[in-house]
Amino acid sequence: MNSSPASEDSPSPDEQRPGRPPESAAAARARVCEVLRLAGVGLDSVTAADALLVTSELVTNAIRHGGGVTAFRADIADDVLLLSIGDADPRLPAPRTGTVERPGGYGWPLVQRLAERVDCRTHPHGKTISTVLRLA
Repeated sequence: MNSSPASEDSPSPDEQRPGRPPESAAAARARVCEVLRLAGVGLDSVTAADALLVTSELVTNAIRHGGGVTAFRADIADDVLLLSIGDADPRLPAPRTGTVERPGGYGWPLVQRLAERVDCRTHPHGKTISTVLRLA
């Protein structure tokens, strides 16, 4: 077990518990890193970088635009990473072009480009976005 000191970006032990949604993008990335590591995926690979970028974008958007992360799941099956993030806002993501007054708009197209499949489903308590990312 790694016992390195916690840094400002390190998730707390509570944020790392599998049953509790992560409270930050850093905590979500830590969970995905662990899933990838256990599957034998090198954390310095392009595959891992893509998976962590998708994780960061979806979790950040859930926090920033969706009222917080309400559900989080990262699993590996048949050489793919299955990533699912829920939030409290039923509005589906929509592409937008950033402006000087309101920068941004790059994350959703990145998620769609990097993931093999993206599914968005609304439910009475918000929405869930699920992605499939090929690992091999």
